[in-house]
Amino acid sequence: MQPPIPRGSGPGRQFVQQQQTSPLAIRTKKYQLDKETYTRMALTQVWKKDWWQAAIPLVVLMIPAIFSFSWWWIGAAVLVTVLYVLLRSAQVTGITQLEQGKVLFERLSYEFDPRYIALRANDKDQPRGMTWDMIETVKRTKDAYVLYLKQPDAAEQVSGWRLWLAKLMWVPVFIHLPLRVFPAPKDLTMFENLLRRKNLLPATAASAADAPKAA
Repeated sequence: MQPPIPRGSGPGRQFVQQQQTSPLAIRTKKYQLDKETYTRMALTQVWKKDWWQAAIPLVVLMIPAIFSFSWWWIGAAVLVTVLYVLLRSAQVTGITQLEQGKVLFERLSYEFDPRYIALRANDKDQPRGMTWDMIETVKRTKDAYVLYLKQPDAAEQVSGWRLWLAKLMWVPVFIHLPLRVFPAPKDLTMFENLLRRKNLLPATAASAADAPKAA
């Protein structure tokens, strides 16, 4: 199963050509997300959201032990739970080895415009881009912004239990932007204001001027 970057419509096809660069676009320095950082963040996101999945086999297999205690039931419950955790975690870390996930770890600069988000490998190549409606949520940490992409609609590719499983086993795909990639504090302010206008940050959030300064 390869759910991280689906090939249908939606976020899985987020890179489109942008023919013109707006003079008002917020531009960043080049940045490359390393695989270790992605793995740590993705696993944290998955288990923070889907911890209950690991609890299901543990609880279900413990029920018989309530009526007829046996170490076999307890051992089986623990074993199946551990195996599920390992399988789900391996699925997340596997994206770093897939050709489909290669784009996540390229060295890129970003341009943020009210109409689109553009990604540039260099000044000669046409930028790849995505629209803002492909962003589901934005989280701000003390030293970075994280833009999480929406899960694509896979209904055209699979159906029934496969569609349910694809949604259940979705692996987070995100843009990680350390504050240091913004050239100046004013760029941080403009970027945060843009996120607020897109309703991706609360209007009452502290201003970027109160956030840690970009390096």
